[in-house]
Amino acid sequence: MDLQLDGKTAIVTGGSRGIGKAVARVLSADGCSVVITGRYADTLSESAEDIAGDTGKTIIPIVADMTSTDQVNAMVAQAAEALGGRVDILVNNAAAPGGLARGSLAEIRDEDVMLDLDTKVMGYLRCARAVAPYMQQQGWGRIVNVGGLSARRAEGNLSAGVRNSGLSNLTKYLAEELGSDGVCVNLVHPGTTRTERSGPMYAEQAQREGTTVEEIERRAAARNSTRRIVDAEELAWVVAFLASPRSIAISGETIAAGGGAGTNVYH
Repeated sequence: MDLQLDGKTAIVTGGSRGIGKAVARVLSADGCSVVITGRYADTLSESAEDIAGDTGKTIIPIVADMTSTDQVNAMVAQAAEALGGRVDILVNNAAAPGGLARGSLAEIRDEDVMLDLDTKVMGYLRCARAVAPYMQQQGWGRIVNVGGLSARRAEGNLSAGVRNSGLSNLTKYLAEELGSDGVCVNLVHPGTTRTERSGPMYAEQAQREGTTVEEIERRAAARNSTRRIVDAEELAWVVAFLASPRSIAISGETIAAGGGAGTNVYH
């Protein structure tokens, strides 16, 4: 299916690795002009060159910290100029993988929770606010927020769950605010997703537990109804659809893309 993305422009935050990099690659391959953002210039430039080598398209790296309103505003202005004055698509993805507030209630540090919320929830809000005038003027736009299935589990990392739960409300708010201007806003919740971090992470866990990488992966996959781990590119296909004109029927929704993780039913 032609997603009608050829000629569109996109900003992907947290685009230097993992899901963000996969999304940038898929959007670029489908014909988008893409800006990727991150905090580290070297990693960002390397990823831009890598994606460009795969797709044959120019990828524009812009360094920005999502916790800074000034940096976000400057990034969007620079991106819009580089993209010919248009911002059609925003994929909000920048966040600390897995969240920062780990451990028991007594061990959780206030500053870790606040930084997670500032980076992800406020960071997504800052970016949406900065791109909104471009999309409103155009009369068309797509914002796709990347959350996480920790939003649906009250276990493990506290701030990961809190920040991702908050994104559902933010997403619906933005959809209501911008919908009449032709802008659709949706949230995708990844589950366990295979990225470049997965191999070393599984190897470390296997060594720690005295087992094999294959067994660690089997356990992770067993939590999904598909009995397999979702690849970052597969997740990126979902994002690309929601970023496309073809997704006009969907806005303000929270969509799980974790391979059928969990057994709860959501109406």
